[in-house]
Amino acid sequence: MTTMTEASVREFKMPDVGEGLTEAEILKWYVQPGDKVTDGQVVCEVETAKAAVELPIPYDGVVRELHFPEGTTVDVGTSIIAVEVAGAAPAEVPAQAPAAEPAQEEAAEPQGRQPVLVGYGVSTSATKRRPRKGQEAPAPQAATALQSELNGHSASAVTAPAPAPAAGQDRPLAKPPVRKLAKDLGVDLTTVVPSGPDGIITREDVHAAVAVTVAPQAPEPVTAPAAVTPAPAPAPAVTYDGTRETRVPVKGVRKATAAAMVGSAFTAPHVTEFVTVDVTRTMRLVEELKQDKDMQGLRVNPLLLIAKALLVAIKRNPEINASWDEAGQEIVLKHYVNLGIAAATPRGLIVPNIKDAHVKTLPQLAEALGELVSTAREGKTSPAAMQGGTVTITNVGVFGVDTGTPILNPGESAILAVGAIKLQPWVHKGKVKPRQVTTLALSFDHRLVDGELGSKVLADVAAVLEQPKRLITWA
Repeated sequence: MTTMTEASVREFKMPDVGEGLTEAEILKWYVQPGDKVTDGQVVCEVETAKAAVELPIPYDGVVRELHFPEGTTVDVGTSIIAVEVAGAAPAEVPAQAPAAEPAQEEAAEPQGRQPVLVGYGVSTSATKRRPRKGQEAPAPQAATALQSELNGHSASAVTAPAPAPAAGQDRPLAKPPVRKLAKDLGVDLTTVVPSGPDGIITREDVHAAVAVTVAPQAPEPVTAPAAVTPAPAPAPAVTYDGTRETRVPVKGVRKATAAAMVGSAFTAPHVTEFVTVDVTRTMRLVEELKQDKDMQGLRVNPLLLIAKALLVAIKRNPEINASWDEAGQEIVLKHYVNLGIAAATPRGLIVPNIKDAHVKTLPQLAEALGELVSTAREGKTSPAAMQGGTVTITNVGVFGVDTGTPILNPGESAILAVGAIKLQPWVHKGKVKPRQVTTLALSFDHRLVDGELGSKVLADVAAVLEQPKRLITWA
């Protein structure tokens, strides 16, 4: 069989493109086998638990194989594409290594290369892979002797323990969640028949093994077969109507959001306060700013002034801009504001934030908001843009609802929900008149924000929106 030499083929592994991510879904391949690639060329787009990210290849060569099709979720560290590097030639090697010479492959990496992605660097130590299937591995005599000494026996008197896999047998392939499931259910993975790609054990395989293990065994009859009571029929498997129901796998951004919201809801004690406010003057100011030459080409809308009002309220009540450190049992006061803006995207809800929003002028804030929204709509928000937020705004009013009780973004102390702005009858200067009115809702972490502080912040936001000249007098 003809194969490539170890030095001629590079295996590009799924990098950790965020902070501590464990897997990513391959959304789209931009190359196919036979295509030439160059160092830094984007070869695929993947979706992590935080965002969609494009992956560049770190060397020149020719694509030999794509290990996974689009739509596959791959663990970080797993090879996803094989590339033959430039200048290398194939070599003839035996189809199977002799039993006396175990096959070991050294993972070679180019020297001096710099990381091209967050969390993706060059390993300085070579790693040894497991023997390929069908190839024998050397008997672990030294390990056996050491184990025997620990057990108080001589090495010569110890044989391989019964549960240990035979020589040459690979360790069962399974993802960490599947291994944990097997451990919780008491299933030995070496006894499970894999059904996943490349011999990977799936959750269904573990459950199937449990079903076989716990299946009731009919006792041997001690009397005539006619006297034996037949075992009851097993309960039917759980099914669903495929013609009227659709099941959508929860993964990527939606899976991460679900986990984060559950963690936040059951960790931070939420309190939500409401205020209804006349924002007629703010809406007039929005229209005036749209005509201002200093704001030409910028995104000017009510959200811009609401964001500015919240920044003013935080400046007047800086203790609201904080986080709770559970490990250290401390309140961490933030002397900067990274303002998060909740954005609904086809992949789910994300919360990118504007870094150092507290020092931006109104035109700078408008520019940052415009970039944030357009990037989110294109699905190009980076993981870094969603990290480090301190407070968040969620504009539920765009969906026509009055307001809501928002859940805190994990690690933050407050989130402001903005309801729909619409004409309502309102008492103004002693008379009932149609005015532009909205309802604001502020949720906060009651461990570090008491009712007085939360109320002051919400009242200040409302006051600025009712009289926007306070943007000048309070700034």
